[in-house]
Amino acid sequence: MLIERTAPVGLARERLIEVADELSGLLPLGGLRRGSTVATGGPAAVSLTLALCAHASRQGAWVGLIGLDSLGLQAADEYGLALERLFLVAAPPPRQWAEIVAIAAEGAELIVARPPKRFMPTDVRRVQARITARGAVLVLVDERRLADDADLGAGWAPEVQLTTRPLGWAGIDAGCGRLLSRRVAVSVSGRRSTRPQRVELLLPGPQGGVAVVSNVTPLRQAG
Repeated sequence: MLIERTAPVGLARERLIEVADELSGLLPLGGLRRGSTVATGGPAAVSLTLALCAHASRQGAWVGLIGLDSLGLQAADEYGLALERLFLVAAPPPRQWAEIVAIAAEGAELIVARPPKRFMPTDVRRVQARITARGAVLVLVDERRLADDADLGAGWAPEVQLTTRPLGWAGIDAGCGRLLSRRVAVSVSGRRSTRPQRVELLLPGPQGGVAVVSNVTPLRQAG
């Protein structure tokens, strides 16, 4: 009886990629479900995505960054990613985007990709099938998407959509000083979310990485 009771819980945990405690309340299962797609949007989408990947990276997961040509390794390091388990494809040709993402899933547990403006539904199905088969997580980053319920198009159906809205920087006083932290509002939606949610984070926080501004109310898994 004990095995029967604990087996589903154990299997559920095995299917999750852990995130930092500060971000676990944003996700319906408390982590990133293997085989799923997550979307981040808004001006701080890249920062939030790096923060999502950092804990797993430090624990040994490989992370692939695709199409983030403006991202510097220093920024990834400041958010806590292990650079020795990170690979980048700066600007893949749009026609090869789906192929490169599918190949990346062979070696990385977390694939962060900025999607091209246009892609075929067949490419979406191909990528999603590979992500599911490999038990990886695909995070689609699109700073242009400013609404948490915006349609990604072409058949993407992310489990969770996280949309960022910067609220201001801290650290400058009377016109001088150094920027220390950025306050960001994060809206949470998606087909696994029971209800919309809005929380505030510091991305980055004063010590780098992510810090919580307001309490995060854990989401319950949708039935």
